[in-house]
Amino acid sequence: MSATFLVALREAFEAALLLGIVYGYLDKIGRGYHARWVTAGAAAGVLASIAAGAAMTWLSGPLLDLGPDVVGAAVIFLAVGVLTWMTAWMRQHARAVMGQVQRRVDAAERSHRLWVIALIAFTGVFREGAETVLFMWGMVSQPGDGGTAWSNLGGAVLGIAAAAALAWAIFRGGRRLSLPRFFTVTSALLLFVAAGLFATGVGRLAAMGILPVTSALWDTSWLVDDGGIVGSFLGGLVGYRARPTSLEVAAWGSYVVVAGLLFFGDLLRRPRRRSATVRGPVAPAEPWSRPDA
Repeated sequence: MSATFLVALREAFEAALLLGIVYGYLDKIGRGYHARWVTAGAAAGVLASIAAGAAMTWLSGPLLDLGPDVVGAAVIFLAVGVLTWMTAWMRQHARAVMGQVQRRVDAAERSHRLWVIALIAFTGVFREGAETVLFMWGMVSQPGDGGTAWSNLGGAVLGIAAAAALAWAIFRGGRRLSLPRFFTVTSALLLFVAAGLFATGVGRLAAMGILPVTSALWDTSWLVDDGGIVGSFLGGLVGYRARPTSLEVAAWGSYVVVAGLLFFGDLLRRPRRRSATVRGPVAPAEPWSRPDA
């Protein structure tokens, strides 16, 4: 539940911020009556995300003929890839998103092609929704029972609700939340979520005979068991295993190092600011700011 809550929170928050930017910018330029296009596009994005989930459920039957282990491993690695790409892209392009959205809204207004405004909302919501659906499938593909599936669904619902509340607070005057810090913290947490998924996928390949089988490095089930509440929480959040094999540990560590450099390499390359060379006031850098600021 912890992992699905985090992913749903991050994905829904990004979608809610995008919608808030469009709504706020339309109101700022005196075109608030075009908001219905945004609402229609967002609603279509939600329906398309639900349809994507239904399609994956329908396709799961024929795909399982290939073997549930093969399908499960493929879905897990696909979820890891999408999660990695999403997190890296947002950290690299968040600063430019608001300006891009406003330029697209201006172009739609000048050309009277208002359906473009709906398309902006649709693509933003559907992209985040489809990524959430894919990740949910990756979590369901891991070993667990029906209760775990319902717990993951509950975590996703709570994450979406929390994201909506955060976005509402920001666009209604809440500037206390540092968005750069929010994205940095969630990126770090998602790094460990994806690492746990990646290690699980590698473990499945070893069980299928594709990779060599290795022995367990340690056994901490006496302290934190996989089936317990704490063990399940840590398993979903950071990929905890009470008896991990050396191959799984190596996969987990390798992903953390490589993806960590991909996610946070900009922090290492960022030059230090020298106060003596700064001329004039320096505005605070915010990747997202209120449209009416």
